[in-house]
Amino acid sequence: MALPRRVLLVTGLLVSGALGVSGCGSSAESEAGSAAPSPSSSRQFKPGGAGVGDDYFPTYGNGGYDVGRYTVRVRYDPATDRLTGTTTVQAAATANLSAFNLDLAGLKVREVTVDGAPARHLRKGDELVVTPARGLIAGNGFVAEISYDGEPAALPNETLGAGGFLHTSDGAIALGQPESASTWFPVNDHPSDKAAYDFEITVPAGLTAVSNGVPVGRTSADGWTTWKWAERNPMASYLSMVVIGKFRLTRGEHKGRPVFHAVTTKLSEGAADRSIAKTVKVADYLERLFGPYPFESYGAVVVSDDRIRYALETQSRPVYAASFFRQGENTGVVAHELAHQWFGNSVALTRWQDIWLNEGLATYAEWLWTEHDGGRTAAQTFDARYAGAASRVWRTPPGKPGVENLFGESVYQRGAMTVHALRVTVGDKAFFEILKTWAAEKRHGNGTTAQFVALAERISGERLDDLFDDWLYGTERPARPERR
Repeated sequence: MALPRRVLLVTGLLVSGALGVSGCGSSAESEAGSAAPSPSSSRQFKPGGAGVGDDYFPTYGNGGYDVGRYTVRVRYDPATDRLTGTTTVQAAATANLSAFNLDLAGLKVREVTVDGAPARHLRKGDELVVTPARGLIAGNGFVAEISYDGEPAALPNETLGAGGFLHTSDGAIALGQPESASTWFPVNDHPSDKAAYDFEITVPAGLTAVSNGVPVGRTSADGWTTWKWAERNPMASYLSMVVIGKFRLTRGEHKGRPVFHAVTTKLSEGAADRSIAKTVKVADYLERLFGPYPFESYGAVVVSDDRIRYALETQSRPVYAASFFRQGENTGVVAHELAHQWFGNSVALTRWQDIWLNEGLATYAEWLWTEHDGGRTAAQTFDARYAGAASRVWRTPPGKPGVENLFGESVYQRGAMTVHALRVTVGDKAFFEILKTWAAEKRHGNGTTAQFVALAERISGERLDDLFDDWLYGTERPARPERR
């Protein structure tokens, strides 16, 4: 994610905006269902957890199962701001479950089935508790289908700001970090449970609905058009998106993969179009540094809405606020969000505390692109940041920033300085081998800071504890890095 444009203009940095949080409420809303499970007498069945236990967001995600694929079918009418949907969740139980939770904010659940049989369902705030007719056995797959409707809305949060489903003048935007998916479909909403996705988004004829992955066609009937998208590689839920409205569309192909760009018609053709047109050029450069591009499609979406003042690395097709291009072409932000396709998307977080792995590496990739594009070198950018960083950057450890600083300057800029300090310490050959190996060994999986440090030590042959302790967890400015 890149910094909101309003901060960018002040600091010259590309760092994140802030978005919403979902929690488990205390009130319960009973909804129609069927009989309770009838578990075998030889097994003990228990409800799955109402969170994965992330220290920063304890109620995010759910325990007891692993999702393999979501099929999300929604119809949205901007005239009434009403959404109706059916989401199919293909998953495997990781424990013997008498019940399991899904995250779903605000919408009314009409019916739930599990393996074709009606299931009881109960709402507890933004949690949907599903009790299947029979207990789910650990290791076995199951299919849940949830039908729902209502007026979707954003998720407010005093610390991080609002994120999620936003009604717009010509459609809607569903976008946000650390969460947004639960505002328009039921989901296990934590990056530790990645899954494949199929989206079928039906909107009034004349509007475009853009989502993640490969475009797989569209159909029209009775004044409605259904746009179909498939993200076949595992994706963290907060990286899913839908943008509905009127857009200039650009289609193409690059290295056998489809390219699909959409720029809102609220903008005249200009800097935004020219910037995202360089997506594949930037991706090819990053591929030389990090290894093969990890997804099956390329693309970008540009929106113009005062509530969206950031860019977000939504998988295979980042979304950019129009404000990034008001001063002219801006391939720096494109490089940042594309670098996330390797670091943050393909290699996703296991826990939110390690957000620097996403943002530090993407910010450093931005520095490398600037150098490649004829600007100042990465070393010169490091020198400027090291000399000019505000005291709050050194007080806030990027490896443990706290929820309130999750998208703060330290995570991005000190995170990137940590990456450069590693480069200086181990030398270029080992450094770029570390990045390529991290992207390859963790491809389409998850990683932690401890695993990254262990990999860096394995490849470099050096003990790096002091380096990472100082740069990631210290509360004072570290000494300048030196080649050992």
